[in-house]
Amino acid sequence: MFTALKTHAWAYPVLEIVHILGIALLLGNLVLLELRVFGRGAALPVRDLARLSLSVALAGFGLAAVSGLLMFASQPEELLSNRAFTLKMLLLFAAGCNAAWFHGRQSLELLDGMARAQMIASTLIWLAVIACGRWIAYL
Repeated sequence: MFTALKTHAWAYPVLEIVHILGIALLLGNLVLLELRVFGRGAALPVRDLARLSLSVALAGFGLAAVSGLLMFASQPEELLSNRAFTLKMLLLFAAGCNAAWFHGRQSLELLDGMARAQMIASTLIWLAVIACGRWIAYL
């Protein structure tokens, strides 16, 4: 499979498209939920919207993770020496910690100032992940 990524002209670009699709599903649904928590779409019950948007966001994360691992496996030495890649991995870890903290403290039930701060932090971290991902090609 890794040979196909290096030898077929279309294989790596298709994998990148899958990766971007996963990111779009992830971030788009997180922002949608964040907008609801900040008062937009007040007619939508938070719990129902969260169930839908978080399941789609999780599917998007799965697509991004699998495609990202395949891209990494095709050039691990090059990526491990890339500072933007290293920062992206640290930011992914921070995003995971923030999500665990958010759900661990049951922030969707509380919807307090801390929950809002965690949601803003999540969006900013994911935007930074995207920026680092794009920057990888230039370092």
